Parts: sequence; C-alpha cells; structure tokens
Amino acid sequence: MTRAIAILTVSILFGPVAAQAQEGQPTTAPSLTLAEVAKTEEARRKSVQKPGKVYTNKSLKPDISPSRPAPAPAPSTTVPEVNLPGGTAAPADTSRDQAYWSGRISAVRTALDRSRIFADSLQSRINALTTDFVNRDDPVQRAKIEADRKTALAELDRVRAEIVAQEKEIQAIEDEARRAGVPSGWLRPAA
Repeated sequence: MTRAIAILTVSILFGPVAAQAQEGQPTTAPSLTLAEVAKTEEARRKSVQKPGKVYTNKSLKPDISPSRPAPAPAPSTTVPEVNLPGGTAAPADTSRDQAYWSGRISAVRTALDRSRIFADSLQSRINALTTDFVNRDDPVQRAKIEADRKTALAELDRVRAEIVAQEKEIQAIEDEARRAGVPSGWLRPAA
C-alpha cells in the first residue's frame, strides 16, 4: 500500500516533466530525487490527524438476508370441528384471522412458484449443456460440460423434490384450514 502511494506520488510529480521532456520542451518543475519525494511523503503522513477507517471481516456485518424463503410455520394441532348434538357445529378457531391464513398459504405458493421457475431454467440449462456436449470434439471440454450437466441434473432433482414437498404443504394447509372452519375465500390466491 505504501509502495503504491510512493509510486503514485512520483508519477504525479514527474509525469508532466517526462511529458515535456519527450516533446522537447524545457522542464519548469524542479528535479526532485526519490529520497526527497520519500521525505515529503513521510512528512505528509505524519501530518495526517486521523487515519481512514480500516475494514476487516470482523467489522463487517454478516448478510442476514435469506437466500431462500423462510419455511412456513409448522402446522398447529387444532381440534377439528365436530358437529354437536342438535345440529350445531363447534365454533371455528378465532385466534387466527384471514391475514394469518392468507399469509401462510401465499408464502408457500410464492416459494412453489419460484421453485417451478427455477426448475424450468435448470431444464433449459441442461438442454443447452447437452447440445453443447454433443457438438464438442475436445475431450477436456466435453468432460467439463458433462460435469456441469451432472451438477445441474442433481440440482433439478433437488428442486423437483422441493416442489413436491411444497405442493404437499399447500394441501396440508388447506386441510387444516378446512378442519378449523376457515372460509375458503381466505385461502384463494390474490388477484
């Protein structure tokens, strides 16, 4: 770092002089030796009152943004609605309102949509890698493409399993809501 500053200082001081010398013009700036430039830079550093902030890994805050959506809360164990004698039904769980149910199912639906889009893009990448593999003659390039293709296939399998799990989770939320007596409109996707 200090070497870079010294080089920068020398180039700033001697840059115009060198340009004038190349053009055949007389130099107007005084010729300074490297020792004089170093002494000047040392004096400048001593005059600096407060050094700039130094960033380290410890001083940086970790990135807390989730790379994947947060998992939906685990289904609660609510007592299913039971028809009582006389044809009346037990009251629905009123502690959970429309915002709870629509927020819960929309979070899972959003994650499902993202997973489906990701699966489509992975399939496109696999198709492109397969085509590229067939069109290459170099064994080294083919090996690299095949490794990338296998990685993409493994990721596609993982995403497909995630899609199945999310579809099951949506079904479980709908079943739980039906047992809790939640109106079906609360679970419909927003228009």
